[in-house]
Amino acid sequence: MSDRTNLTCIEVFNRLDDYLDRNLSDEELTLVARHLDECLMCANEYRFEAKVLEGLKARLRRIEMPAHLMSSIKQRLEAESSRE
Repeated sequence: MSDRTNLTCIEVFNRLDDYLDRNLSDEELTLVARHLDECLMCANEYRFEAKVLEGLKARLRRIEMPAHLMSSIKQRLEAESSRE
């Protein structure tokens, strides 16, 4: 991606999930951030996706794992570690 100074809206849209997860190179992070600073439409899309992602994370934090599932996972982990 060298020699690029700007991204198109389509290129930014295709990178938004990775941008939110910080799964881009430093150069791509900079290019996306620059575009979001300059493009209201993409910035609005970014804010929408960030809000959805945060809402999903908040809901997942409230879900309790059933005790039997936690017990089963612990047993399997112990069995795996005893094999090593």
